[in-house]
This record gives sequence, C-alpha cells and structure tokens, in this order.
Amino acid sequence: MQPQAFYQIVAEDFAAVDSIIKQQLSSRIPLVEKIGDYIISAGGKRLRPLLVLLAGNALGKKDDDLRLLAGVIEFLHTSTLLHDDVVDKSDLRRGRSTANAKWGNAPSVLVGDFLYARSFEMMVRLGSLPVMEIISQATRVIAEGEVLQLTKVRDASTTEATYMEVIRGKTAMLFEASTHSAAVLAGASTEHAEALRTYGDNLGIAFQLVDDLLDYRGDAETLGKNVGDDLAEGKPTLPLIVTMRDGTPEQAALVRKAIQKGGIEDLAAISAAVEASGALDYTAKLAQDYAQRAINCLQPLPASGYRDAMIELANFAVARTT
Repeated sequence: MQPQAFYQIVAEDFAAVDSIIKQQLSSRIPLVEKIGDYIISAGGKRLRPLLVLLAGNALGKKDDDLRLLAGVIEFLHTSTLLHDDVVDKSDLRRGRSTANAKWGNAPSVLVGDFLYARSFEMMVRLGSLPVMEIISQATRVIAEGEVLQLTKVRDASTTEATYMEVIRGKTAMLFEASTHSAAVLAGASTEHAEALRTYGDNLGIAFQLVDDLLDYRGDAETLGKNVGDDLAEGKPTLPLIVTMRDGTPEQAALVRKAIQKGGIEDLAAISAAVEASGALDYTAKLAQDYAQRAINCLQPLPASGYRDAMIELANFAVARTT
C-alpha cells in the first residue's frame, strides 16, 4: 500500500465527514462559528475519524451512521485541543496561532464546551446506548488523564509507569474509543470488537510516544509547534524520565533541574543529554513495539484493504516526522 493510501481508501467517507463537520459547526452566535471553523480548518491528520471509518469499513459498515460517528469523534478531539491549549498556554498549533492566542482563553474554553455539547447531540442521533457508553467513559478518562498530567508538571520524580498512565488516558483513550465505538456500531462480535479496541489503544500509545520523541528530534517548521514545548511547561515526558533514570549523574541533574523550573534556556544541552543517554532510542523502540502490538491485534479481522490500511497506519505512526 502506498503512503497515505489509508486515507484514499475511505476518501468518499472522508468527504462526507467534512460536510457533517461544517453543518454541525453552525451556531446562532457568530464567534462560536468563527472559532470552531478556525480550529477545524487548521487541518491536521484527522487520524481519529479516519480510525472510525477504517474500523467500521473493515467490518462491512459503510453508511451515514458511521460517518456521523466519525464527526462525533472529531468534535470531541477538537474540543480537547481548545482546552489543552488554554491549560498549556500554547500559542502555536499546526503551524499557526492557537485560538486562545487569537481570541483569548475564555472564548476558547467556551467554544470547546460548545463542541463537546454538539458531539453529544450528534451521538444521540445515532441511537446507540453502547456507543454512548464507550464515548462518555472515554471523555471522562481523557479528562482524568489531563488532570493527572497537570499534577505531575515540574515533578521530576514522575515514573515511566505514571507517564504511561497519563498518555493512555489523554491520548490513547480517544484512539481506542474511535475503533471500539465503530466496531460496536457495526455490530461486531466480541472478538472483533476487542481486537479493534486494543488496536486503537496500542496505536494511540505509539503515536504519543513519537510525539514526545519529536519534541527533541523534530523542528518547529515541520511540526507546526514549538520544539521543546513540553520541557518549557515542565512536563516530564518519557525521554526526560529515561534520561534521569539511565543517564549519567550530570545528565540526570540537568534534566531534573529543567523539569523543576520549566523553561527552555538549556534546551540545546538537554537535547544533547537526552540523545546521548539513549533515551530517544529507548522511546523510539517502545513506540515501534506498541505499533507492532497494534498490528498483531488485527489478526482476527477478515482480510481486506481496510485492514491493510490499518496496518499501514500503524507503520506510519512511528515513521512520521510531524
């Protein structure tokens, strides 16, 4: 399968999802539409609605309900982005100013709330209590993951286990909910639903590990965000945790001090320490392991171009540079 073919195989569905998103952004309050349209139109990979479409199609589900579910997931994700940027005080996302940088924190939070509410209105239209249960639980877990991460800011004693708990909640949970809800909507067997649920979980972990890796191996122009953002906020991501654990005493002390005070004054020295300690290679290897776990989860599914696309997507998640 050619690169990005995992989008092409559901291109018709994707176009329909875009239309649904535009329709559901409508509001009698102009600022709601303006901010909602701004962040949605920023683009991005749209991986989560893609997962809904691929998972559903892999089980023979190809209809308006599946497309509506993909729209629900994208609205949920977008609402978390609006809230995250306020919490993180971010001023750059996907290569342009964040909504909070343009309009302020209060409008960004409130429009994030609007998108949350709209996603649940859309979900009600699906008329599936099992899907509602999956997504409402996922929403709670995502919020808990974000709060857990917040409690660990500038905490240099954060362990790898705690870090994994954070990313499983704040990132992997919505990947998992995307594939799991699509499977349930498609009337999947217990085996197939579990296969797709665990695929989403493992893929989400791999994706976040690479995100944290790119904070040191990427550059702002290709990433569309500020390199070193997590360090500036004092977030102990895995490359930093492993450097403190496995690096020299000097490397560990440098990273510990940076986490505790925040800021990127020592970014060059820390990037060198993280690389020299083997922490980036460790993180990359772990991401590859989770991507392979995701691929292995797909074995029970019937062979199809959609299953192949999900395999290709897992490989892309760890090979990407943005």
